[in-house]
Amino acid sequence: MQKKNMAIIHYQVGEMDGVSLEIEKWKHVFESMGHTVTLVAGHLGSAEGIQLECLYHHTPVAERLRYNMLWERRDYPDDASFRRELEDEAQRVAQEFGTVVENHGINFLVAENIWSVLANPAVALGIGWVMEQYHLPTIAHSHDFYWEKIGDYALTGPTPIEVAQKYLPPRNPLVRHAVINQRSQRQVWERMGIPSQVVPNIFDFDEDWVVDDYNADFRASFGIRENDIVILQATRIVQRKSIELAVDFVKALNTPERRQQLVAQGLYNGKPFTAESRIILVLAGYSQDDDTGWYVKHLKQKIAESGIDALFIEDWIGGDRRQRDGHKVYSLWDSYVFADLVTYPSIWEGWGNQLLEALKARLPVVLYEYPIYEEDIKPRGFDCISLGSQLIGKDTLGLVQVPAAVIEHCADKAVMVLSDAEVRRVMVEKNHQIAKQWYSMEALHGYLVNLLAQFD
Repeated sequence: MQKKNMAIIHYQVGEMDGVSLEIEKWKHVFESMGHTVTLVAGHLGSAEGIQLECLYHHTPVAERLRYNMLWERRDYPDDASFRRELEDEAQRVAQEFGTVVENHGINFLVAENIWSVLANPAVALGIGWVMEQYHLPTIAHSHDFYWEKIGDYALTGPTPIEVAQKYLPPRNPLVRHAVINQRSQRQVWERMGIPSQVVPNIFDFDEDWVVDDYNADFRASFGIRENDIVILQATRIVQRKSIELAVDFVKALNTPERRQQLVAQGLYNGKPFTAESRIILVLAGYSQDDDTGWYVKHLKQKIAESGIDALFIEDWIGGDRRQRDGHKVYSLWDSYVFADLVTYPSIWEGWGNQLLEALKARLPVVLYEYPIYEEDIKPRGFDCISLGSQLIGKDTLGLVQVPAAVIEHCADKAVMVLSDAEVRRVMVEKNHQIAKQWYSMEALHGYLVNLLAQFD
């Protein structure tokens, strides 16, 4: 394929959310093929690129348009007034991005979640106009679709329905579609008659994360002792991540009987586990996406009532290493270096970046078998500590639960991988090799070659 001058466009880049992380991998692989890649986003975070604030999704107008498009027309007297604001904002997006296309000679577009998750409806419309105006060949890379996660949505009138039918996602000869799992592939075909290619999330398995001069003080910085056990929850703190299940697991792991087993056997790394050692749930992900604050409040209440040790360290974890206010900020990858086990209790994921991160770091994983894991990932043969795939309702705080017997079984298995070095080694090496085979940067290169060949 002739070398392209690409723009990858998203609401935000350079952050620790799954889409931002995947964008960096696609950019790297495209550039390794000889293409030029420019990132364009409403917020750049730690990335280099072109910032257009009209693309950002956490603005009053974006959130107003989204709510009134998908739940109820609350802020507009009629469909016509909704359409006017939507088109005014879309025109602004089209004008600003069109200028980027002209000034930078963009001749190929990769639209990340722009026509699927609908975080900013005006962006879906405006980027669609630019694609058509400049006749840009485009990959629509859809990680999540609005109909998958928002529950009882209802397109609220003629304009929302029209936009959805044309752009969510677009049926257009300029566009080839990539989705991240088989479920989305089926739904896009059944809903829209649009074929798509599955490109799973991937990770760079070539370079190990290790202790170095920068991160060597990680545990000490957060008051974690060498004989403490770190249970890492690396995801964002939002309701669908179901971190309450990690709390239940850590509570079960911390019973006197299991602690005594750890004291008697010692830890997998040769260090003793003593009566003073703590089992700490370390939450490294950010909580800004919990829009109402309900989930964080109730999660912290559950943690307090459970009596477990927990640390929220999001303020000092970033997309890269840096200094802020005289304090060292660590990368998310540093947190994996000092973890002993990872919890991944999400009940819904479009794919599962944090799972790959844990497998790369050669860490045991306690996970809930969310639907995409069951269908797309589990058949590869991974060995994880399973929270099952069935919920039994919610507790008095409104947080989800799995059967108590499942939690107890997970805690027993965790004691084994925390204390038996050989059992642990066999588990994590098996998982690492499977993940490297199917979900590496080399695998992504093959997926993208096939995708680009559809434009020839």
